[in-house]
Amino acid sequence: MAERQPSSLKRLLNAANYSRQGFLQAFHGEAAFREEVYLAAVLIPLACLLDVSSVERILMIGSVLLLLIVELLNSAVEAAIDRIGQERHELSGKAKDMGSAAVFLAVVIVALTWGITLF
Repeated sequence: MAERQPSSLKRLLNAANYSRQGFLQAFHGEAAFREEVYLAAVLIPLACLLDVSSVERILMIGSVLLLLIVELLNSAVEAAIDRIGQERHELSGKAKDMGSAAVFLAVVIVALTWGITLF
C-alpha cells in the first residue's frame, strides 16, 4: 500500500520548521554566522532609514541576505565534510577553502554595494 503524502500545507509547515532548525543550528554553532546576523540586524534597518532609491535599498539589503545565504551553504558543506571524517584529506580541504572563498566574495559584494551606494 502506498504511503500517504502530506498535504501541501503540511509540507510547507515541515519545510518552515526545517528552515527554523537550520537557522538555529547555524546561529548557535557557527560564530561567523552569528556575527553576520548581528551585522544584518544593523545594516538592514539602516538601509531602510537611509535616503536612497528603492533599487539601491534592495541591492543593499539583498547583498546582506546573500552573505547570510552563502555562509549557511558554507557551513552546510563543512558539516557534511566533517561528518565523513576528521582526518585531513586534500579534497576536503579544497571544498572547505572554496566555501570560505565564496563567503569572502559575498563580503566583498556587501562592501562594494554599500560603499558605492553611500560614497
